[in-house]
Amino acid sequence: MSFTSVSGKKWIFKKFAEADVQKYSESYSLSPIVAKLLAIRKKNINDINLYLNPTIKNIMPNPFLLKDMHLAVERTYNALINNEVIGIFGDYDVDGATSTALLSRFFLLINQNIQTYIPDRKKEGYGPNVDGFNKLIKLNVKLIFTVDCGTLSHEPIRFAQKKKIDVIVLDHHQSDIKLPKAHALVNPNRYDDTSGLNYLCAAGVCFMFLVALNKKLRESSWFKINKVIEPDILNFLDLVSLGTVCDVVPLIGLNRAIVKQGLKIMKKRQNLGLKTLYDLCKIESQPTTFDLGFLLGPRINAGGRVGKSSHGAELLTSEDPSRVYNLAVDLDKFNTERKSIELLLIEDINKQAEIFKNDPVLVLSGNNWHEGIIGIVASRIKEKYNKPVVIISLNNEIGKGSSRSVFGFDIGSNIIQAVQKNILKRGGGHKMAGGFVVEKKNIDAFRKFLINNFEKTKIKDSDIPSILLDTVIAPSAVNENFYKEINSLAPFGPGNNEPKFVIENIRIISSKFINEKLIKSVLCGKDGSVFKSTTWNAHNTPLEPFLNKNNKKLINIAGKMKLNEWKGKKKH
Repeated sequence: MSFTSVSGKKWIFKKFAEADVQKYSESYSLSPIVAKLLAIRKKNINDINLYLNPTIKNIMPNPFLLKDMHLAVERTYNALINNEVIGIFGDYDVDGATSTALLSRFFLLINQNIQTYIPDRKKEGYGPNVDGFNKLIKLNVKLIFTVDCGTLSHEPIRFAQKKKIDVIVLDHHQSDIKLPKAHALVNPNRYDDTSGLNYLCAAGVCFMFLVALNKKLRESSWFKINKVIEPDILNFLDLVSLGTVCDVVPLIGLNRAIVKQGLKIMKKRQNLGLKTLYDLCKIESQPTTFDLGFLLGPRINAGGRVGKSSHGAELLTSEDPSRVYNLAVDLDKFNTERKSIELLLIEDINKQAEIFKNDPVLVLSGNNWHEGIIGIVASRIKEKYNKPVVIISLNNEIGKGSSRSVFGFDIGSNIIQAVQKNILKRGGGHKMAGGFVVEKKNIDAFRKFLINNFEKTKIKDSDIPSILLDTVIAPSAVNENFYKEINSLAPFGPGNNEPKFVIENIRIISSKFINEKLIKSVLCGKDGSVFKSTTWNAHNTPLEPFLNKNNKKLINIAGKMKLNEWKGKKKH
């Protein structure tokens, strides 16, 4: 069976073993289609039972497996005993905002004095800086946490040491062999960590820290002595799941349990900031990973991209309804502004991408491209060309870059290596994304460095892009019962991709343009089944004529299933 899409992409069906389908169907009482989807995902599953029922209780590893966790917990315990003011220095993206909110909400619940600091993206850039630390120290902070940053922050941490201030780093970005001399550096991606938890985002690392700290406080009777009610750490999983989904880390192991349980907490709408943002986004149904990644996340990110960097963390922490509402409205406006800037910028950058499209790694640069938007545009171009993409915004002779990668090419490690070779001034990241500062004269050297390293990998840069699909289904399968069956394998994301299905011989009944990006259609199968579809980014592409209501030809379609739920009413 062979298909090729009108956009020129080859449709390839994922491989599986028929023996596995039968085994899973009989052993776990699964329908043949669910067993088949499970067989396709077999290589990413260590334990079928835990995969099908991912609970924190059954999956949670010992947090002290993480290097320096014991040091971090003991130092924090001493800070609580001595009533020290605690500082939290966070990043401005969703992972940083949720990590900051996690620690803030925990410490506030146990009546601790805290100060938070989120750097201004344009003025201060990513990560800790001496001025930011100094502002916290002037507020009488005696212990500073850096969350979703800090792993490469030698100078600010050295400054804090001189001021006799301890720093605890809770991060997940790639490390150099030389680590900053923090009191504790808890990071599953530090070169000498053996926990096997390198798939966690920063919010996941912060969650592990709070579990460990809570255990220490319970066992030492701190809660009882101080007459403080022990917080239920599981109630923070809405924040952890948001950071996990938006940082696009693999939904495997503990991450899978975090998101599965976190979505249940989200449904309760206990976090005032998230609840207010839901209302603005008009999310009436059970929250999904789509809602987190495409509705909530971009709005929280928008503060750091085009607005005020601290808005996201404050929204997720504050309990003042009036303040939270104003923050949510601001973030919604920032997101609209971000979209406008993105449309203009992507048009400009796409022209340059065409020039370099034959390179296995696209390194693109231009003058004064919006630094808060280049990361999003890098993601869009990566999706278009299926290649690692680096975009650099130049201001005179200095460029600030953002990168997005494909599976198999660790961009964070490559950036760190380029810093070590003095190709880049500074930078870091993780496997799929990174940021850096580069001199204009070194851009060509950086391009050659990345291309050379990419060519050493086993990744093949195919001239014919492809779409990986799971299986063919009948049009009549597009119903709520089938959706529920498939959704038993959720949550979906990297490492557990949402199933993509093919339906053959479909006729267009009607189609309507909702806006420049969206086409809604009513389709009819050969068996008479009628269902609806939504197609994104099809305007002015080869796909548009096929979705026109005047098209009388039969077509084959590929896509994902989504349940349309509004105020309790469900449609497929």
